[in-house]
Amino acid sequence: MPAKSAAQQKAAGAALSAKRGETPRSKLKGASKSMLSMTEKQLEEFAHTKRKGKPEHVKP
Repeated sequence: MPAKSAAQQKAAGAALSAKRGETPRSKLKGASKSMLSMTEKQLEEFAHTKRKGKPEHVKP
């Protein structure tokens, strides 16, 4: 499932980094913190989405 906005993609990248142990989990906040429950594969799909043409934020 691809990310729908650049902000969602960035949050997934931060969560993926923490899940891999590259970034401390204590540094996460907001959406990236809640994304930790996702699998590494799901986070990779969100984080590796092309950013070109994506809005910065999508309203819920």
